[in-house]
Amino acid sequence: MKKKKIAVIGAGHAGVEAAVAAARLGVPVQLFTFSLDSIGKLSCNPAVGGVAKSHLVREVDILGGAIGRLADATSLQYRLLNRSKGQAVQATRVQVDRFRYPRVAKEFVLSFPLIEPIEAEVYEILTRGNKVVGVKTNLGDFSAAAVIVAAGTFLDSTIHIGFTHFKQGRLGEPAAKRLFESIKRLGLKTRYFKTGTCARLDKRTVDFSRLLEQKPDRDVLPFSFFTRFKPKNNHSCYIAYTNKRTHRIIKKGLKFSPLYQGIIKATGVRYCPSLEDKVVKFPHKERHQVFIEPEGEGSFEVYPNGISTSLPFDVQYKFIHSIEGLERAVILRPGYGIEHGLIDARQLKSSLEAKDIKGLFFAGQVNGTTGYEEAAAQGIMAGINAALFVQKKEPFVMRRDEGFIGLLVDELVNKGTDEPYRMFTSRSELKLALREDNALLRLFRVSYNLGLIDKAAFLEIGEIEKRIKGALAELRREKLLYKLKGKKAILVNAYELLRRPQVNLEKIERLRKKKFSLSSYERKEVEIEVKYEGFIKREKSYLKEMQRFHKIKIPPHIDYRKLAGLSGEIKEKLSKNQPKTLAAALQISGVTPAAGLIILNFIRNYAEKNSKKKKR
Repeated sequence: MKKKKIAVIGAGHAGVEAAVAAARLGVPVQLFTFSLDSIGKLSCNPAVGGVAKSHLVREVDILGGAIGRLADATSLQYRLLNRSKGQAVQATRVQVDRFRYPRVAKEFVLSFPLIEPIEAEVYEILTRGNKVVGVKTNLGDFSAAAVIVAAGTFLDSTIHIGFTHFKQGRLGEPAAKRLFESIKRLGLKTRYFKTGTCARLDKRTVDFSRLLEQKPDRDVLPFSFFTRFKPKNNHSCYIAYTNKRTHRIIKKGLKFSPLYQGIIKATGVRYCPSLEDKVVKFPHKERHQVFIEPEGEGSFEVYPNGISTSLPFDVQYKFIHSIEGLERAVILRPGYGIEHGLIDARQLKSSLEAKDIKGLFFAGQVNGTTGYEEAAAQGIMAGINAALFVQKKEPFVMRRDEGFIGLLVDELVNKGTDEPYRMFTSRSELKLALREDNALLRLFRVSYNLGLIDKAAFLEIGEIEKRIKGALAELRREKLLYKLKGKKAILVNAYELLRRPQVNLEKIERLRKKKFSLSSYERKEVEIEVKYEGFIKREKSYLKEMQRFHKIKIPPHIDYRKLAGLSGEIKEKLSKNQPKTLAAALQISGVTPAAGLIILNFIRNYAEKNSKKKKR
């Protein structure tokens, strides 16, 4: 009997993960792309990970995904972000070789016999009644039991460089206008967002002696649990700064900006704004950072991260040359803005299947997100669920309290987004429990039960978990002699002693005169579990309290602008929506659990003041 197939439209980060996940679950996949050489292509900055994004990468990895493995295989530099803020909120970021990454991605995809990459344009989704039956392409019709749309920024997309604009999905690659029209004919609500990228420079013309060097961190673990080699970690990044002259050039050039002259009408990325947006919206800032990042080993290209723009080429030329160290920089490719189509993700189930069309799934920037990692996370969920759909099995839904992938999908399908969505740890109620470092231990059983990792990996991770639990049990049992300055030595429980900020596992081992048989990863997990136990319990109690938020009314005419601790974005959204209850406030896209606590404290203080007034 011939197996039913899945059609995946697009082979970027969402498409690759979707195809790999479905293939791992035994379902044949036809992966459609404009170019086989563009599989896994990095459209923007040559980096994977970062704050909260690294959580997604590690969760995707333990679910059998590709992004972590590909990042390790093409790495140039590893950095550990938030190093000074404590282990539980640290995040890995990897600079990768932008040219090798798609080649390795293509090889990885082709290693799966069940994945058939097809170089073609898909321009229509075929349905019968309310069910998907295949896709129409320039090579003919292909039948499919499920279709995953992972078209990235290609849906009816327009590139803007000054007042020059043209229909392309990425510079030099065609837009998918007909596919977007097909999606609209199916009755799905659509809109447009705006994103952009920076110019590329010739590093031989950059004066690095005048820039601040940012060397690799040597103690960072690879992204993927399955990486069995030592990744490359030998390239530096450099930091430059814009200046008052740069900002004057930008302001003078605004009359040629499609963003500020109303040509670009779509909503842009709040947390990765163009340079012209930074200059206009933050006039008090005298300078902005520019990270000069390597594009690839043996490549002359560098990526000046932080100066994304849609200004004309001549203005880009002037403002780049006004930056110290870049005065003689040769611009190899201009930066550009891009408007692209997407759907309202609230039309999807938690499985990422369309509510009204059986077998039609959406993943990545077509759902309103921005970033490789957010795309990969949705791709793997769409791939798993499309495969389960074809196999007539129940969908796999990760709850928001189980992982950042679950949080991402929950927010998209329930809250939606009115601007390109980016993941932050502050969006989670359990940011200390759902850490980057423990993704492996949180999700390996789920992954094995789904069939995404093999028994050998399952048993190996099980042994890691066993050693960590064993060490924690030993700490709870043991009593150690501990002496504070100027005081007598006293017997202290080892577990309680390790809670203290100044005590680490090495100190415990010296006191007990015996080492734990743990790897560096396992040692880190033991320390975090002990030191953050109280904070994690507090998070969980807050989660329980949230269940009654729908009953808590917000006082009318509250001036959110005066609430200390709320970000500008949250103040803006609360002022605009004027929610009546705390639960309604938390349903607004971008309003975080931390913001919920601030509002709750205000309500309590407000009630207390009113009560005192009545007594008078």
